[in-house]
Amino acid sequence: MLESPDAIFIYIPLMKELGMSWNEIKKTPRHELEALCRVMYEHSAYHSMDGYSAEEVSEIAKNKPQVRQQYNTYLETRRRYNRMTGGKQKPQGFGNIK
Repeated sequence: MLESPDAIFIYIPLMKELGMSWNEIKKTPRHELEALCRVMYEHSAYHSMDGYSAEEVSEIAKNKPQVRQQYNTYLETRRRYNRMTGGKQKPQGFGNIK
């Protein structure tokens, strides 16, 4: 198990982030463990850039270009879950200018 990627990608995140014990992990089916890890990733992507405006991200991205990709992932995740929950969003474009 020491050389297994499962320890890095499944067991440790579940123990650290969700506070699951080793016994709880052993009793849980693997497909549920993988689903929990996926949901943790989605949750972190959904909230990763909370509090930052597009202008702030643009300024930060001048020194750290990888921030722009993280912000794009954040926006796409927010849009996807907004569509799933039926949230309304203003159309983007010049039609909003009055």
